[in-house]
Amino acid sequence: MHLPPPDAARSPRTGYTRAHWQAAADALLTAVEPYATDDRALYHFPGSRESWSGRLSDGLEGYARTLLLAAFRRDETALERYATGLEAGVSGIWPRIEDRSQPLVEAASIALALRLTRPLLWDRLDDGVRQRAAAWLGDALTAEPWPCNWELFPVTVGGFLEAVGHRQEASRKAIDRGLERIEQWYVGDGWYTDGPGRALDYYNGWAMHLYPVLHAWLADDPDLLSLYGGRLKTHLADYARLFGGDGAPLHQGRSLTYRFATTAPLWLGALTGHTPLPPGETRRLASGALRYFLERDAVDDQGLLTLGWHGSDESVLQGYSGPASPYWASKGFLGLLLPADHPVWTAQEEAGPAERQNAVTPVAGPNWLLQSTSSDGLVRLHNHGSEDVRYDPFYTRFAYSTVTRPLISPPDNSVTVGGDPHRAGIVPLGVGEGWAASRHALRSGADLTSLVVAEGAVEVRAHLVSGAAPGTAVHVTGWAPAEGGNERAELVGVYGLTGDSTLSGAVGAGPTLFVALARLTAEHNPLALAEYVSVEVKGATVDDSHDVHDLTVRWSSGSEQRFRFGRTAPDEGSATASWSVAPR
Repeated sequence: MHLPPPDAARSPRTGYTRAHWQAAADALLTAVEPYATDDRALYHFPGSRESWSGRLSDGLEGYARTLLLAAFRRDETALERYATGLEAGVSGIWPRIEDRSQPLVEAASIALALRLTRPLLWDRLDDGVRQRAAAWLGDALTAEPWPCNWELFPVTVGGFLEAVGHRQEASRKAIDRGLERIEQWYVGDGWYTDGPGRALDYYNGWAMHLYPVLHAWLADDPDLLSLYGGRLKTHLADYARLFGGDGAPLHQGRSLTYRFATTAPLWLGALTGHTPLPPGETRRLASGALRYFLERDAVDDQGLLTLGWHGSDESVLQGYSGPASPYWASKGFLGLLLPADHPVWTAQEEAGPAERQNAVTPVAGPNWLLQSTSSDGLVRLHNHGSEDVRYDPFYTRFAYSTVTRPLISPPDNSVTVGGDPHRAGIVPLGVGEGWAASRHALRSGADLTSLVVAEGAVEVRAHLVSGAAPGTAVHVTGWAPAEGGNERAELVGVYGLTGDSTLSGAVGAGPTLFVALARLTAEHNPLALAEYVSVEVKGATVDDSHDVHDLTVRWSSGSEQRFRFGRTAPDEGSATASWSVAPR
C-alpha cells in the first residue's frame, strides 16, 4: 500500500495524517473493485474460505462493508459504482433479510452508508430503485435479531427508513425496541455486555456504542445523544488504555479480524463531541492502530484485507467469518467524516496513556484490571469478569496483552485443578486500587477464588481452591511467549507452588491457597521479581468456624496491600458457603 511520506512535525509518533487515512481508504477501495460481479451487487474475494451463511451472503457482505468504507471516504466515483450494485441487488440478487440471518447485519451497513451519503447516493437514485431498496431494507424492521449487538441492526435500518419517510411507524417501533433491549446489557461505567452473560470485548466500541450514538447524532436527538454520548465518553476514558505504545489493541475477544475497527469509538467521540480525550491523543491512538496492522500484513499482495490478525490466520476466526468479514475494519475510517480543519486532524499528536506513565487501572464495569508500563508501552488486561465459553480462549483466560496471544495448548494464563482448566460462570468479586478478584466453579464442584495485585510490570496472582479432594493436582501457567518481540515472560511460585514455566502444587486438607509472581516485560535486565515484591500468607480461624487466609503484599516502593480470603454466606439457592476475597 502506497502512503504519503510521514509527517513528523504534526504526527511525531505515527507520522500519519488525514492524508494517510485517505490514501489507505482509496487503496482498499481500488483493490476490491476487480472482485465485484458484473452488476456490482456482490463482491466475491478470492480464497477457499466460506462462512456458514454461504457464498451469496458472503458476496453481499463484500458489497455492504466496502460500501461503508466508500461512504466514510465520501468518494463520489466509488458511490456511483455502489449505486449500480444497489439497483441490481434489490432487484432480486440479494438474499432476503430473515430472522437471525447474516443479511440483517449487512443491511445495517448499507442503511448507515445511505444515511451518511444521502445527497450523494440515495437522492440521485430513480424512484423505483429507492422503493425497491426501501422494501428490501424494510424486512429488517421485523426480522428477529440474535440477542446481542444484532439488536442494533434494526435500529440502524429503522433510523434511515424513518428519515426517508418509509414505513415510519414500523421504523420507529424497530428503533425503540432495539434501544430498549440493549438496556438490559448495560453494566454501568460505559460498558455493555454483548448480550446475556458477561461477554465484554471490542463489540462495546464498534457496535454497542457506535450504532446508538450515530443514530442519535444523525437524528439530531439531543436527549438520546446526551444518554448514549455520555456513556461513550465514560467508556473512552477506559478504552484509550487498551492500546499499546506500538499501536496494538489488546488481543482479546472475538472477531479480531476486524482489526482497526477498534478505532471507531475514538473517532465517534470526536465526531459527536462526547470524548474525554484531547484531539491529538485521539488521532495518535487511531493512527497507531492503523499503522500497526498495515505494517503487519493486514493487507496482502493484491491489496485485500486478510482474514487474521498479523496476516492470514484462521485461528482467530469464527464460523461466521467469510472472505469479506475483515472489511468491518471500514468502521475505523469513521474519522474521515471529520473535516480537514477539525482539531483532531490539525492538532499535534499527543502520547497515549500507555506511553505517558506506568498505570494500574481498575475498570469496574467488566471487572478488569489494566496494567501498563511506559518504558515498553505494554498493556496487560487482567480478566476477572468477562467470559464467553463459545469463544474460549479469547475470553476466559486470566490475562491478555498487546504483545501476546492466547494459546490453545498448553493454555496460558490459566489454572488447572485436577486436570480441569475450565473457567465459566465467573462471579466478579470487585476491583480496586491495584487489584481485581473473581470466583468460578469447576466442573468437579470445586471452587476457585482468584486475585491479582499489580504494580509496575509485576503481578501477584493468588488462587484459593476449595471443595477439592486432598492431593488434587493444581497447575498454574503465566504469559505465553510474545510474538517476535523482545518481551520476556516470567512466573515464580512463592506459596504452595513449585516449578518453572508451569507451576505445580497440591490441595491440602482444606481450602488451599496458591500464590505466584508473574511479569511480562520488555525492560532490559530488570531486577529479579523478589526484589520488587514480597508476599506473606497467614491462616486463621474466625469464630471457631470460618477459616480465612490473609495475604499481605509488600512492594519495594514502600506500599503495602492486605487481603483476606474468607467464607461468605451461601449464594441464593445454594446450601453451601462460598469463598470471597477483599482488601483488609
